[in-house]
Amino acid sequence: MSLSIRNQFPGTVTSVTTGEVMATVRTRLAGGQDITSAVTLEAVQELRLAEGSAVRAMVKSTDVSLATGAVDKLSIRNRIAGTVETVATGGAMATVKVAIAGGELTAAITRDAVTDLGLTAGTPVVALIKATEVSLAVG
Repeated sequence: MSLSIRNQFPGTVTSVTTGEVMATVRTRLAGGQDITSAVTLEAVQELRLAEGSAVRAMVKSTDVSLATGAVDKLSIRNRIAGTVETVATGGAMATVKVAIAGGELTAAITRDAVTDLGLTAGTPVVALIKATEVSLAVG
């Protein structure tokens, strides 16, 4: 199956914390980063997610925000450090490719944000991704 989701990272589940309806799944990515996803309990059961499961964490580029410095007191769990590789701007939007340990991720942000943050190749950034925006696939 081919998907339009640009950000797809192989990893291994390190923990599953279940609740009555939802669960949080922590995954160690191939680059060594940890990423947390919030999924339904039904998905955990259907995908048979457990510690040691091989998964692919997927995030749409429009669900990735970028910061140019440390961000404190924020509910966003996933913070992945990287360096801007390229910036492609259009009329209103831009795509920013970020080199991270073990690969690359893409953020689709506004052109104004690129300007305000001064993003150019070589700029250190932190990718911010809400746990609810991380999907998991197996197989």
